[in-house]
Amino acid sequence: MAKEFALIGCGNMGTAIAKGIVAAGLIAPFDIVVSDVNEASQQRLAAELGCSGTCDNVDAVRDAHIVLIAVKPQYLDSVVRGFADAVAPDALVVSIAAGVTLERLEGLLGKTRKIVRVMPNLPAMVLAGMSSLTPNANVAADEIAHVRELFESFGRAEIVPEHLIDAVIAASGSSPAYVCVFIEALADAAVAEGMPRAQAYTFAEQAVLGTAKYLLETGTHPAVLKDMVSSPAGTTIEAVAALEAGGMRAAVIDAARAAAARNRAM
Repeated sequence: MAKEFALIGCGNMGTAIAKGIVAAGLIAPFDIVVSDVNEASQQRLAAELGCSGTCDNVDAVRDAHIVLIAVKPQYLDSVVRGFADAVAPDALVVSIAAGVTLERLEGLLGKTRKIVRVMPNLPAMVLAGMSSLTPNANVAADEIAHVRELFESFGRAEIVPEHLIDAVIAASGSSPAYVCVFIEALADAAVAEGMPRAQAYTFAEQAVLGTAKYLLETGTHPAVLKDMVSSPAGTTIEAVAALEAGGMRAAVIDAARAAAARNRAM
């Protein structure tokens, strides 16, 4: 089953990546095969994308140019051992398994393999993801550029050395949860002021989305935007002062570094 792209694991993240690549027109559906131990999962995704599907990982990876491993970290070793010998010698192997190092992947696949370790995040599911790309020494510049193009089909991607993966987890991989806590707090405040809860979530969520969009598209530093909306003796500066008094900045730093520490320990 020679294909350009083989997806191993049809969970939420693997599905989001495959959909982004197809939607961007980077790889045609007829050149993709998806594989999952759960027959219903691979059939569903194959039908949705219009590509081939299988439950046989060996069949999926054979002669594929790019193999994307999208299985949970606790299953990765046994899954990879099952198909490692079938991967073409010049194939690019991309892994999105959290906490799985290049060294561990090379131990499973071979030190001469071209391997890219990727850390995406949940917003990839709505084409707004942020991914770190970490290639091993065998990956050529044009090959990592191609992988970057694929991951930018559903958001943004940056090449990051492996020693900064913990920072990626802190700032991006785990941060959607922190943002959700912040949105919940904003909505709770609006509800306390009398706004219906559904409407409160809409206002809070759109404010967070719009702020991030403005910063990304204009390149404005967050501190500059904060100053722009903080009028003298106004409402916003009162809120900022209350956040500082409550230790919000330190709490966020502590939370993000706790995530990084946990990633190191995995």
